[in-house]
Amino acid sequence: MKKRFSEEQIVLILREAQSGQKTVEQLCRDHGIAAPTYYAWKRKFGAMDEPDVKRLRELEKENSRLKRLVADLSLDNQVLKEFPRGNY
Repeated sequence: MKKRFSEEQIVLILREAQSGQKTVEQLCRDHGIAAPTYYAWKRKFGAMDEPDVKRLRELEKENSRLKRLVADLSLDNQVLKEFPRGNY
Protein backbone atom coordinates (compact mmCIF):
# COMPACT_ATOMS: atom_id res chain seq x y z
CA MET A 1 0.00 0.00 0.00
CA LYS A 2 1.41 3.37 -1.00
CA LYS A 3 1.49 6.01 1.66
CA ARG A 4 -0.40 9.12 0.73
CA PHE A 5 1.56 11.48 2.97
CA SER A 6 5.27 11.51 3.73
CA GLU A 7 6.46 11.77 7.31
CA GLU A 8 7.47 15.39 6.72
CA GLN A 9 3.98 16.22 5.44
CA ILE A 10 2.43 14.52 8.47
CA VAL A 11 4.58 16.62 10.81
CA LEU A 12 3.53 19.78 8.96
CA ILE A 13 -0.15 18.82 9.29
CA LEU A 14 0.33 18.20 13.01
CA ARG A 15 2.07 21.58 13.40
CA GLU A 16 -0.84 23.21 11.60
CA ALA A 17 -3.21 21.66 14.15
CA GLN A 18 -1.03 22.82 17.04
CA SER A 19 -1.19 26.41 15.80
CA GLY A 20 -4.84 26.44 16.87
CA GLN A 21 -6.15 28.21 13.79
CA LYS A 22 -8.26 25.21 12.75
CA THR A 23 -10.07 22.50 14.64
CA VAL A 24 -9.06 18.89 14.18
CA GLU A 25 -12.25 18.26 12.21
CA GLN A 26 -11.52 21.14 9.82
CA LEU A 27 -7.92 20.01 9.40
CA CYS A 28 -8.97 16.44 8.66
CA ARG A 29 -11.55 17.62 6.14
CA ASP A 30 -9.03 19.92 4.41
CA HIS A 31 -6.42 17.17 4.05
CA GLY A 32 -8.84 14.33 3.37
CA ILE A 33 -7.96 12.20 6.39
CA ALA A 34 -10.07 10.60 9.10
CA ALA A 35 -9.91 11.78 12.71
CA PRO A 36 -8.53 8.40 13.93
CA THR A 37 -5.72 8.77 11.38
CA TYR A 38 -4.90 12.20 12.76
CA TYR A 39 -4.75 10.89 16.32
CA ALA A 40 -2.61 7.90 15.26
CA TRP A 41 -0.19 10.32 13.59
CA LYS A 42 -0.22 12.53 16.66
CA ARG A 43 0.64 9.55 18.85
CA LYS A 44 3.51 8.53 16.56
CA PHE A 45 4.89 11.87 15.35
CA GLY A 46 3.45 14.39 17.82
CA ALA A 47 6.68 15.40 19.55
CA MET A 48 8.88 15.28 16.44
CA ASP A 49 10.23 17.97 14.19
CA GLU A 50 11.25 17.44 10.57
CA PRO A 51 14.91 16.61 11.36
CA ASP A 52 13.71 14.05 13.90
CA VAL A 53 11.53 12.40 11.28
CA LYS A 54 14.41 12.21 8.83
CA ARG A 55 16.61 10.66 11.51
CA LEU A 56 13.86 8.15 12.35
CA ARG A 57 13.63 7.13 8.70
CA GLU A 58 17.42 6.66 8.52
CA LEU A 59 17.38 4.56 11.69
CA GLU A 60 14.55 2.40 10.37
CA LYS A 61 16.48 1.76 7.14
CA GLU A 62 19.63 0.89 9.08
CA ASN A 63 17.65 -1.35 11.41
CA SER A 64 16.14 -3.31 8.51
CA ARG A 65 19.58 -3.65 6.89
CA LEU A 66 21.05 -4.96 10.14
CA LYS A 67 18.17 -7.42 10.57
CA ARG A 68 18.83 -8.83 7.09
CA LEU A 69 22.53 -9.08 7.91
CA VAL A 70 21.84 -10.99 11.12
CA ALA A 71 19.45 -13.32 9.28
CA ASP A 72 22.08 -14.02 6.59
CA LEU A 73 24.80 -14.67 9.16
CA SER A 74 22.50 -16.93 11.18
CA LEU A 75 21.73 -18.92 8.04
CA ASP A 76 25.43 -19.21 7.19
CA ASN A 77 26.16 -20.33 10.73
CA GLN A 78 23.40 -22.95 10.56
CA VAL A 79 24.74 -24.33 7.27
CA LEU A 80 28.29 -24.54 8.65
CA LYS A 81 27.08 -26.45 11.70
CA GLU A 82 25.37 -29.04 9.49
CA PHE A 83 28.58 -29.99 7.68
CA PRO A 84 30.65 -32.51 9.63
CA ARG A 85 34.16 -31.47 10.51
CA GLY A 86 36.68 -34.00 9.37
CA ASN A 87 39.72 -34.62 7.22
CA TYR A 88 38.91 -34.61 3.56
